[in-house]
Amino acid sequence: MNQELAGKVVLVTGASSGIGRAMARSIASLGAHVALSARSLTRLEALQAEIGAAAGLVVQADLAVPADVEHMVAATLAHYGRIDVLLANAGLFYPGLAVEADPDRWDQMLSVNVNSVFRAVRAVLPGMIERRRGDIVVTSSISGHQALHTEPVYSASKHAVQAFVHGVRRQVADSGVRVGSIAPGIVLNELWGYHDADAIDAKVAAREGLRSEDVADAVIFMLTRPRHVTIRDLVLLPQNQDI
Repeated sequence: MNQELAGKVVLVTGASSGIGRAMARSIASLGAHVALSARSLTRLEALQAEIGAAAGLVVQADLAVPADVEHMVAATLAHYGRIDVLLANAGLFYPGLAVEADPDRWDQMLSVNVNSVFRAVRAVLPGMIERRRGDIVVTSSISGHQALHTEPVYSASKHAVQAFVHGVRRQVADSGVRVGSIAPGIVLNELWGYHDADAIDAKVAAREGLRSEDVADAVIFMLTRPRHVTIRDLVLLPQNQDI
């Protein structure tokens, strides 16, 4: 068991599926106390039952709603007394041509991908700064490093996340708080429309996609570096992704 994470309180957003679910499982297996948050209470409770005692808290939250973001953090602090790690993972993905898109869906995506990250980070920082220790990892995307023509607004949301992570990291570095981003390419999960295990296996075998667990493993690596090491950005691609 990795002692860097044992006993830590970790808040995972978007924990009901995909990368968030994989991160919650991995973190819990290393002895952390995990607070699970997402919109689907049924899925959260199923994951909590699977993980067991390590998942001591479930918080249903729609992160497009600012009050839900505040409640999520407040509920975690009330239950555990602190938050050692924030994994700001929840996100929406709406690709397509800008001329054909629904701006209301853009607003929803920006509320979740951008505003909820800003608010969650703002809410956990005071406690981390006071304790002079903490970790924040935000799920970004390769789209945050180069704008993809198939997903311009999604790319814009992830570029905003990158700028925020870089700026906040510099503001809090001397407080002992580490801030970084994980930026995967194609991940074979529900967000990308992959549900069938055989289809996922075939894509992985062709080196054309990542598993959610691959991203979770990379996040564990980031969190378990010695405290003097900050991984500001970690870009993770399937070997054959043409980008």
